[in-house]
Amino acid sequence: MRSKPVLEVKNLTTSFFTDEGTIPAVDNVSFHINKGEILGVVGESGCGKSVTSLSIMGLVPNPPGKIVSGEILLNGEDLTKLPKKRMRQIRGNDVAMIFQEPMTSLNPVYTIGNQLVEAVRLHQKMDKKQARNRAIEIMKLVGLPRAEELIDEYPHQLSGGMRQRVMIAMAMVCEPKLLIADEPTTALDVTIQAQILRLMKKLNENYQTAIMLITHDLGVVAEVCKRVIVMYAGKIVEEGDVESIYENPKHPYTIGLIKSVPDVNQKIDKLYSIPGNVPKPGSIKQGCAFAARCEFAMNRCFSENPPLLDSGQGQSVRCFLHETVEDVSYSV
Repeated sequence: MRSKPVLEVKNLTTSFFTDEGTIPAVDNVSFHINKGEILGVVGESGCGKSVTSLSIMGLVPNPPGKIVSGEILLNGEDLTKLPKKRMRQIRGNDVAMIFQEPMTSLNPVYTIGNQLVEAVRLHQKMDKKQARNRAIEIMKLVGLPRAEELIDEYPHQLSGGMRQRVMIAMAMVCEPKLLIADEPTTALDVTIQAQILRLMKKLNENYQTAIMLITHDLGVVAEVCKRVIVMYAGKIVEEGDVESIYENPKHPYTIGLIKSVPDVNQKIDKLYSIPGNVPKPGSIKQGCAFAARCEFAMNRCFSENPPLLDSGQGQSVRCFLHETVEDVSYSV
């Protein structure tokens, strides 16, 4: 019997209310993550990836932002209906987040130990000594050297890669059921990126933690994820297992993203890029948000909103090209 997903997001809409009007940053998004699964969420900046993660964490700034509709079920409990006190208990204990820039996420006036111990004692029934030992244990687990000394140092004394490992340690210290990683390797060099990704896979395997990995790097997704959802202008435009989407992408946007990845085996004068820019959230009132940038766009694409269609082989795609044709393939 198949177990229930750790996380189920159903018809989530998160909007920002500004002087210019209502801006739907996340527009009717639905997906799930199973226990022990790593789900990739990809798309350009401004596609709604980070707002989706902040909605799950209950950290959307209000005002001006607000979850307008939908459900976020963590082990069956709807996070959108919980009081702030209960949400604080869940955040860090059942669901944790690794932010993009560790230097701005760590408090510069407190030692690494102070911040890790606080996270442990906030959610676990431990005294200071037990919490410190637990902090040292998790620091060693994430590959930080000389953990017994490092625990008494300040964030500015650590390198970028070490600070990111501290952030992962802080997120994992209470063994959450769901870990959200928002661009966890963006600010790091290639060697450290590879180490952080290996670390996340190891933690995922050891603890069976479900991971939602937000990134714009399709190479990262290919390396660590089992399934992937592609977001554009606040909507999911394609979803499926990584292998199927890489071998046979369905949505023109996904095709463009894959074509944008440089191939070291090919010598070309100019790298491919998708023409145009991501539209300003809320600026597309009707039709497909990608139509203006799409080489396959038809007249109806500018006036009708395409639904998310089941295209077979475990893939879903939001595109009229797959409404009547069973399997449309494009060269990537």
